[in-house]
Amino acid sequence: MQKNNTRYWKIDDIHRDNQAIKEAGAIIARGGLVAFPTETVYGLGANALDGKAVKKIFKAKGRPSDNPLIVHVAGIDEVKKLSAGCSPRALKLMHTFWPGPLTLVLPKSRLVPPEVTGGLNTVAVRMPDHPVARQLIAAAGVPVAAPSANLSGSPSPTTARHVLEDLAGRVDGVLDGGPSNLGVESTVLDISTGEPVILRPGGITAEQLIPVIGQVKYAAALEKDRQNIKPRSPGLKYKHYAPKAGVVLLEGRAEDIARHTEELIKRYQGENKKVGVLASAENARRYRGAEVLSYGSRGNPAAAAAVLYAALRRFDMLGVDVIIAEGMPDTGLGRAVMDRLRRAAGKIVKAAAAETDTF
Repeated sequence: MQKNNTRYWKIDDIHRDNQAIKEAGAIIARGGLVAFPTETVYGLGANALDGKAVKKIFKAKGRPSDNPLIVHVAGIDEVKKLSAGCSPRALKLMHTFWPGPLTLVLPKSRLVPPEVTGGLNTVAVRMPDHPVARQLIAAAGVPVAAPSANLSGSPSPTTARHVLEDLAGRVDGVLDGGPSNLGVESTVLDISTGEPVILRPGGITAEQLIPVIGQVKYAAALEKDRQNIKPRSPGLKYKHYAPKAGVVLLEGRAEDIARHTEELIKRYQGENKKVGVLASAENARRYRGAEVLSYGSRGNPAAAAAVLYAALRRFDMLGVDVIIAEGMPDTGLGRAVMDRLRRAAGKIVKAAAAETDTF
């Protein structure tokens, strides 16, 4: 099927539809771009060993060239070609968490072109936990560089429909493998030097990593001088995950957030603004006169992660002018959800002591 000169394949059965995956792999092998499903979000893939092909990713997305990409592999043995050396700690992490939503930052080999790494001497690598993704990589016969398959800065895609909304006509093909299960990107863990550092929280939590490799630390959640840093991971330097409407993120206790949200709804309505609220299940029924979407219980960050990006895109379709987003506890997978909301937000308010000035 063709959608605006972009080929589209629906994968209902990975064995029956294997020919479609082979066709998509051939496109990547010859330097084209294919969007494909992973367990986190949909990725936009190109041959990671071909600098010219990788440049097409940046053009299609409108992505800054200094924003490094993650290289996806189908097996651990492939990492040996991409990295200048795999430590015992790196191998332990691979065998424990791969395939899965953990990206490892390693010293890069000469085989990896600078277009992939943003000119850094490290490379970010992961093995996705999605059969279509791994079969695609195997069919291509090369490691696949792939950021999220969306326009740069907008909410990441968790369905093929989201990909087509952003990139139809900009890429060669889209493999539709159904909705992404996790819904937020992988954890990026830098183990290239010294103490392990989580550069981006994601699908593997610090609580899961510590029993395997000991203590880990987080990089600064939101750098004060982002424009002057050289990012070692996707999602660090530029505004990400943002819908078209302005986002106000409220942090604090559930009751304080609810009270403050009600005040903001009234204020924005008084300014003739259409208001959207990304609400917890505990508070969602309190809000009147707004478009309300629930991410589920504050105590269930996995449910929130699964619907987060789809909800932000839904608010765009509803045409809201401002989105009030309820925060959740900043622990476990909730840390990844909050990281994405903070990076999408134009304003972050501590609800307990907050000023209620407008967005």
